Parts: sequence; structure tokens; C-alpha cells
Amino acid sequence: MAYWIRFIYDKNSFIIDLDAISSFSKELDNNRVTFWLPNSSLPITLTSQGDVDAYRQVMDHIKKTLDRNSKKSWIKINQERKEFSIDLSRISSFICEPNGRLSFWLPDSQQKIVLAPQSSPNEYLNLQEYIKNTTPFDYAQGTKKEEGPSTTLRVRRRKKALRLRSGY
Repeated sequence: MAYWIRFIYDKNSFIIDLDAISSFSKELDNNRVTFWLPNSSLPITLTSQGDVDAYRQVMDHIKKTLDRNSKKSWIKINQERKEFSIDLSRISSFICEPNGRLSFWLPDSQQKIVLAPQSSPNEYLNLQEYIKNTTPFDYAQGTKKEEGPSTTLRVRRRKKALRLRSGY
């Protein structure tokens, strides 16, 4: 379902589907919200003193999106005096560093998010859980998850059948 808004920014009229935006950044000390246009790295920053209506619509959209987060793909992360609202389903790579930190880049921007278990324990656990449930890899080791006995047996049978067919 599309959530279209229209506003003037930098002397241009923008018409944007907020459902297509993958992340938002709210600066906690000055009521500015930034998001990046899809398929570009163009940031749009709205303030509560500038276009009040557009700012309110974006903030309402963020709140509604986080509230109706049935797939648990949207998370909220506090980092560097900013509050990021991020749709993890649009993240295509995660980095598991040897020191335990997890990091990724926001889509359509060059903003890197780094989470450490000591500084952001709740967000870190949420990201670990998302990686564990969404990818076939163990977030801590960077290895494939253990296969169950039925999967292992099927693989062995398949390999044996291939050997028999090939004559080895």
C-alpha cells in the first residue's frame, strides 16, 4: 500500500511514496528527520520549523510503520545522537566483525550502522535475531547453520545416487 506525500524541498516539488523509503534518521537534539530517496543517495532533511506538514506526515508514517511491524523487519537504533528507523528486509549484507560488532550500510545512502553488544545490547540482540531468522547463516560464526539429521541423510542419499549413476 503506497503512502504518497508532496512537499517543496530545495526549490523543487517532490512527490514521494514513503512506503518505498527503507530508513529514516531523526536527530534527537534538533527535530530534524532525514531519509534517502530510493535508488539514489539524495538525502532529504525536513525540520519541524520548515515544512511543518511534510515533517508531521513523515513522523506519523514512521510511528505507524513501527507500530504495525508484524514481520519484525523494522527496528529502531540509537547511534551518534540519532534515532534510526530501519527496514532490515532491505539490507542485503551484514558484517560480523571478529570483535563481536555487527555492521551494515543503510540502503540508498552511505551511512554505516555499527552495533556493539556493550553499547547497544537491545538493538544488537534484535539484529542478531533478525540475521538468525532470515539468513541461512549463524550470525556469531559466519557459518551455515547446522543441518538436521533428515537433511544430512537426504544429501548423503543424493551423493550416493550420483556416484552410482556415474560409475564411481
